[in-house]
Amino acid sequence: MGAACLFLWSWSLAGIHPWPDCPGQASDSPSQPVSAQRLDDRIIVRVSDQTFTCYRFGPGQKYPYLFPVNGPLSGRSVTTESSLPYPHHRSLFFGCDRVNGGNYWQEGNELGQIVSKGPSIESKPPGSVGISDDCEWRRPGQNPVIADHREITISAPSSRLRIIDFAVTLTPLTDVLIERTNHSLFAARMDPDLSAKSGGVLINAAGATAEMGTFGNASPWCDYSGKHCGVTEGLAIFDSPRNPWFPSRWFTRDYGFFSPTPLDWLGQEGLRIRQGEKLRLRYRVAVHAGDWLQADIRGLYRQWQEQEESASRH
Repeated sequence: MGAACLFLWSWSLAGIHPWPDCPGQASDSPSQPVSAQRLDDRIIVRVSDQTFTCYRFGPGQKYPYLFPVNGPLSGRSVTTESSLPYPHHRSLFFGCDRVNGGNYWQEGNELGQIVSKGPSIESKPPGSVGISDDCEWRRPGQNPVIADHREITISAPSSRLRIIDFAVTLTPLTDVLIERTNHSLFAARMDPDLSAKSGGVLINAAGATAEMGTFGNASPWCDYSGKHCGVTEGLAIFDSPRNPWFPSRWFTRDYGFFSPTPLDWLGQEGLRIRQGEKLRLRYRVAVHAGDWLQADIRGLYRQWQEQEESASRH
């Protein structure tokens, strides 16, 4: 247990709650105020003046990513920025391997890098903030192969819930071939305390659990939750019904990784996208207090699914 978690745990035993939303005190409060601030290499997003997450886009990074992703009770990240095994997993991120021979997933910028052109903070309805970013997928000394435009919207519907909506449009700048790969698209790497190996629960919409029950199975959502800094928190990824391959198969690991990754089940011909053809993908992340049942992940997904289906009809 880390020092910060030990501090919180010790106070909890004493009946002292350093944060207002601790177990036994959290309520179904109205939406929380959300704000954003841009620095040189990151955008800090705060909920009720407390850091929730940072969108990191430094020029030396493999790709932009979100870290920390702080739980609503603990105020500590439910994801990890780098942890064994596979320390290249950066918290909450989007990338892909085997794109025209390049690697836009694992370490080594010489193999491929997703480079932000500079994000901006966008106006959104009250109670939310938006981040807009244009990125290029390129290797040193070569022309970029893909341009991506991403829109991230962050809100806090209650003191026990944070929402991250991630929408990305990929536009090939040349004909693109993505070979079959399990290293692809949207993914999360949980803090080791929340992993199934440490007693956390990984579950999908069918009620199947752990890597054995979820790996390779299609599902509209998966959720990871467990004990973290003396409280129970988790994170769910929702796959939009507007996405190709919906519901996607999932690549999951008991050490804390999970991703709706349809490209691992492509045929040997891979995925070909012509120059200028657009691939649009949408995901929602729910960062929640309690486990998946207490957070009503099934109900939260159903509500979002209805919104997505309604939007697709207009």
